[in-house]
Amino acid sequence: MGDHDPVTTFDEAVRLVRAGSVTADSAADGLLARMNDRELCWLLDGDLPVRAAVRLPARIKAGPVTAGAVPRLGIPGIRFSDGPRGVVMGRSTAFPVTMARAATWDPALEERVGLAMGLEARARGANYSGAVCVNLLRHPAWGRAQECYGEDPVLTGRMGAGLTRGLRRNVMACVKHFALNSMENARFTVDVEVDEHALHEVYLPHFKAVVDAGAESVMSAYNSVNGAFADQNAVLLTDILRGEWGFTGFVTSDWVWGTHDAVDSLTAGLDIEMPLRMHRARSLRIGSVPRSVVVRSAHRILRTTLLHYAGRTVDEPSPDVVASPAHRSLAHEVAVRGAVLLRNAPVSGAAVLPLPSSSRVAVVGRLAAAPNLGDRGSSMVDPPSTSSPLSGLRTVFPDASYVDGLDLAAAARAAGAADVAVVVVGMGPTDEGERITNDDPASLAFLGFPFTLRPVQRLASWLARRVTRFGPGGDRTRLTLHPHDEGLIAAVTDANPRTVVVVIGGSAIIMEAWRSRVAAILLAWYPGMEGGRAIADILTGAAEPGGRLPVAIPRDAAHLPFFDASARRIRYDAWWGQRKLDRDGHRAAYPFGFGLGYSTFTMTLVGGRRVRVTNTGDRAGSTVAQVYAFDADADRPVPVLVGFARVALDAGATAEVDVDLDLTPTRQRDPATRTWSQRPGRWQVVAAAHHPDVLDGALDLVSPTS
Repeated sequence: MGDHDPVTTFDEAVRLVRAGSVTADSAADGLLARMNDRELCWLLDGDLPVRAAVRLPARIKAGPVTAGAVPRLGIPGIRFSDGPRGVVMGRSTAFPVTMARAATWDPALEERVGLAMGLEARARGANYSGAVCVNLLRHPAWGRAQECYGEDPVLTGRMGAGLTRGLRRNVMACVKHFALNSMENARFTVDVEVDEHALHEVYLPHFKAVVDAGAESVMSAYNSVNGAFADQNAVLLTDILRGEWGFTGFVTSDWVWGTHDAVDSLTAGLDIEMPLRMHRARSLRIGSVPRSVVVRSAHRILRTTLLHYAGRTVDEPSPDVVASPAHRSLAHEVAVRGAVLLRNAPVSGAAVLPLPSSSRVAVVGRLAAAPNLGDRGSSMVDPPSTSSPLSGLRTVFPDASYVDGLDLAAAARAAGAADVAVVVVGMGPTDEGERITNDDPASLAFLGFPFTLRPVQRLASWLARRVTRFGPGGDRTRLTLHPHDEGLIAAVTDANPRTVVVVIGGSAIIMEAWRSRVAAILLAWYPGMEGGRAIADILTGAAEPGGRLPVAIPRDAAHLPFFDASARRIRYDAWWGQRKLDRDGHRAAYPFGFGLGYSTFTMTLVGGRRVRVTNTGDRAGSTVAQVYAFDADADRPVPVLVGFARVALDAGATAEVDVDLDLTPTRQRDPATRTWSQRPGRWQVVAAAHHPDVLDGALDLVSPTS
């Protein structure tokens, strides 16, 4: 493009790309040709000065955090908003956490959530969302488990792709944290060792699914992978992401501590240092990076941003869309459809749930009366209102009594005087979540990072002493409930056998000490701003609990992979979650994919991917048809999820559904040729309501030729 070219401003470039008059590549080149070197470098890091980090948490809540704005040419830059459970700016809709939404097993519903989040982010001035977190849950102690979609690559990929499709209608979608980031306390320092097979066949397929769904951006992780920090890991950022997968968008660092070397990271494929002008401002100014490398990243950023703006088909949203009635209703729907009913045992010959409207109800527990939306880290959302379990139940049972459960005798008396006791227990932000503190010894040494610039080292040390505390969470120190909560359940159950336990939390909680003693268990996760009303609707039968577990709940922590929250080095293999339980012969307390409703279903695989489902109950309901593949020749087959579909049926109705199968879990990658082929064995598929322990009715897998 020459000087005669009409691309003179960003808006003009968008108009021309939208009209098809120029390509996004040409338009990006035209803008780059009009930028001076200083403006060119502005594209590659955040617009905030380093000292702004002192109030960074408050700054994130106030509005979009910008990187790469060039006002002279009208380039808006990347206008960032977190997060996974809703827009963190202002007072926005607080949806159930990602793990709760994973339990819906409904990518179409997740796409609607993405559309709502994108509308609210855009209405607040953002053009970029960091909401898509697809790190695989390797161990339920991970503090940020609530931000992921669980333990399965296929479920995670499908749900993450759904959120991405919804977001992209209004904002650019960023998928994070690339890659193998599934520890919190040691996330800045741990080196994850992984072989080629586990990396490509277990820990990356869901990232590729989101990239294939159109994600415009990828955020690198803090941790190292096979000895190289993720932000300067050319194998991840260039060889795999761009070389094998064909990704054409841009890569940003995780925030503040996520860029270890300005030159090496840029060369490896990291395009933007977020959110501060810290490393790169100095390095690029002294000319230690070839201009061609700078231009390469700048072009990626501009091209991607132009394509996004030119492709927008949704009108500019009104500010009224934020926390609108429609979005609150959606948050309620998701909370209902993600809550997992784990137990509903008969008492005096009848299941305790749903509760009759005439019931005298005692609500017990320290978490019943408190809003509990999840951790208080970077994804924290401040909604205009929150429905607690107690307030929700009192909309249906206005005379419900309440005790906080600190006094076990008082709790037992209240339970004994009621027809049914609802005990609300679980986790909160002090138990799990993102952990960023101003007294972390690792932070005070700037996390031990080998920074190359002495001024940056001094500045980083100053910064680490002053960064405002985000939250006290971190990785969980126990996988069971608090001992007092377990004692509370015992006291209440002794006083009233009609006891319903509502569990709040972000991941699997071991329940062996008490699960067989109670009448019903509802795993509500962190259910969002409408959670209390959703819980009440489920317990009364006004709505059906729709959730299915995105994680396996073990009987014993010893059945899980090794987990050291302070590890400096750890090895990830292909055995975790339900797969490890199967391999080792351990039966789960509640298997992956499990969940009860208020009706019953049968399902049969009648073709390669067609499942016949019948509602055998006496009320309408829904289920998830799950298809698993396994090697029938194995001594101990390990079924792996390859597809699923939600099905809603009236009482007595039958339907046949075609399930879209992803056969990646049955395939292996050749590291030398980077080609994929079917794993050896006699592969079969079976339909089930959850991870199967009986493999009757299986059919041979008909796989595409390699």
